[in-house]
Amino acid sequence: MSTDRQLRIAIVGAGPAGIYAADILSKTDLDVSIDLIERLPAPFGLVRYGVAPDHPRIKQIIMALHKVLERGDIRLLANVDYGIDLKLDELREFYDAVIFSTGAFTDAALSIPGVELDGSYGAADFVSWYDGHPSVATSWPLDARSVAVIGAGNVALDVARMLSKHADDLLVTEIPSNVFEGLQASQVTDVHVFARRGPAQAKFSPLELRELGHVRDVDVVVYPEDFEFDDGSLAAIGSSNQTKQVVKTLTDWALNDPSTFTASRRLHLHFLHAPAEIVDADGDGKVDGLRTERTAFNGDGTVSGTGEFQDWPVQAVYRAVGYFGSALPEIPYDDRKGVIPNVEGRVMDIDGQQVSGVYCTGWIKRGPVGLIGHTKSDASETIRNLVADAQESSDFASATQPDPAAITDFLRERGVRFIEWDGWQLLDAHERALGEAQGRERVKVISRDDMIAIAFGETSAPA
Repeated sequence: MSTDRQLRIAIVGAGPAGIYAADILSKTDLDVSIDLIERLPAPFGLVRYGVAPDHPRIKQIIMALHKVLERGDIRLLANVDYGIDLKLDELREFYDAVIFSTGAFTDAALSIPGVELDGSYGAADFVSWYDGHPSVATSWPLDARSVAVIGAGNVALDVARMLSKHADDLLVTEIPSNVFEGLQASQVTDVHVFARRGPAQAKFSPLELRELGHVRDVDVVVYPEDFEFDDGSLAAIGSSNQTKQVVKTLTDWALNDPSTFTASRRLHLHFLHAPAEIVDADGDGKVDGLRTERTAFNGDGTVSGTGEFQDWPVQAVYRAVGYFGSALPEIPYDDRKGVIPNVEGRVMDIDGQQVSGVYCTGWIKRGPVGLIGHTKSDASETIRNLVADAQESSDFASATQPDPAAITDFLRERGVRFIEWDGWQLLDAHERALGEAQGRERVKVISRDDMIAIAFGETSAPA
């Protein structure tokens, strides 16, 4: 490649994956100008809208991401929705290459009868609600006394903990007032988490699991009859320190004397129970229970159904069985895996040919697996291949309007109220001022219109 101008690169999605990719790209030998295009009015994606508010330790990742963007060499264009505000062919006019880092924010399907009932919820929607996502409703039905959570990962733990925790104990976090008021009115007394396999197969992180034991006025109940370990389970415990810690914590809880439980709320952890049906006993279209099938080990850590069923009287069911990526307009999509088809970040078309100048990174590239920090190595792979293509291809510099002002002029002409870094700083300062008035670090603004108005200086800072 030979060009006498900077290469223009767009990254669609300003969550951790996109920001890591931008940071890594900015430090390569390429002479590049980078724009981060984000559909929401605020950056930071998953760590702002996918991490439970009582996990400030994880949210400190935002500080590192903030430092990348505040350098000024990567431009933020937030409140710009790809596929609506601009299409792929329009992006390609302004940029030599586009990296999609749009993540995975919908719930994976759970194919059992009754998932459509009133009171059957996807965990992703509930997480978006308690994290103050501007695209979800401000209210959430919390009138169930007994709740089931299906899943054996950290999202299931987050959902169970947020449902069982007393709202007053969340006042030190950044939760918006509508979330606090909703949780404060919750009628819940019992939250049941169901895992299809055994304790050694649970995907909980040891720290997140141990945190359950420190939630005020909530007893953690684990059942000794759910503890089975086949050869595959024993091998998993022996080969992973993390698995060993998880099993030890669960075993300690299973040994607790139930007569010592005095809390007003209980969080039950059930293993070897596979969801079979969400029950509507009286035919009114609402959840009345969850039916599970007892499972048994096959010897290698996998399980099979035993034909023994049990009904649990719950009034709500939360499905925390994983996230799933969404298709993007004009971009190849694997609807079985929920990802953009790619080879090491290079996007491939239906015939297996590379789509020139189009790349992907993060969960939309590899699926919703791994922790936030894992996206760094993922981004490095994508950027390494983008750089190789830029250096080896004679027609890589394909943008017809590469001037950085061209895209912003285009968006203004289209009436898009895009938010740059200084606008985010106004919104950030506003949220921090709201928090300071209540002795908190911040209180999120949740209305998209309010977020935009604040970012444009149209709303005065709180007194």
